[in-house]
Amino acid sequence: MLYTRTGDDGTTSDGRGRRVPKDAAIIEAGGDVDELACHVGLLIAAAPPTWHDVLHDVQRRLFAIGAYVAGYPAVTYFPDAALVQQMERAIDALQVPFAGFILPGGCEAAARAHVCRTVCRRAERHALSAGATAALPYLNRLSDYFFAMALRLNADAGQPETYIP
Repeated sequence: MLYTRTGDDGTTSDGRGRRVPKDAAIIEAGGDVDELACHVGLLIAAAPPTWHDVLHDVQRRLFAIGAYVAGYPAVTYFPDAALVQQMERAIDALQVPFAGFILPGGCEAAARAHVCRTVCRRAERHALSAGATAALPYLNRLSDYFFAMALRLNADAGQPETYIP
């Protein structure tokens, strides 16, 4: 059965089995991470296949962050400091110099990467509110990665960026 009716009173269970309000900080943060994973799925649908493996890995990491935020004790795929450093190298490898602020858009995949970037920033803010500070370095770098990815996708598609003067 896909429904339990236990949330009809405005509460849900956290990873420790406690009932918490559906607007609790951990639920907000977990919902943002879940939303981000869904947007990454849309990005996968629009991005060239060369991006799919890395984006599927991002989805796994987001699932782990969601479990961590909810309070599940054993979390696999949780991003560590080494992965954050690896993401920094991946951003650098995209070779997209920051030349100023841009209007989000361009090709479909780049536009979706920008949506991922903004949802990731919200997830980062709500993770902080929920006290899930161990997830912050990865989420912070991940939003940077989505920005760099958008620039790379547009460059590869021959789509010029629109800079804000």
